Amino acid sequence: MPRIPTIKRRADFLAAAASGHQCATKGLVLQMRAHDPADSGLRFGLTASKRTGNAVKRNRAKRRLRVLVQTVLSERAKPGHDYVLIARADTATRDFKALRGDLLYALRKIGALRS
Repeated sequence: MPRIPTIKRRADFLAAAASGHQCATKGLVLQMRAHDPADSGLRFGLTASKRTGNAVKRNRAKRRLRVLVQTVLSERAKPGHDYVLIARADTATRDFKALRGDLLYALRKIGALRS
């Protein structure tokens, strides 16, 4: 499976937040923004604040979100967009099947689910 490029610049994270396309679920928050039409791929970024928990919980939450990106986002999300996944307090402990359902629901809700 090819590696999905990551968002690294703060300006890209802020642009995704300002785009208005976002959905919050119990396990995560998903933000989306369209990027340069010449670039047909998708990019992702992860965020886990201290509100998520201590360093161990934040790292576990980010690892779980990375797996979701590789399995769900790469197959089901529309290309040509940036996706930012924000961890919540329940991300590290939520059942993985429920977390996957949260991401699919969020993609459907913001209109980013590939048909």
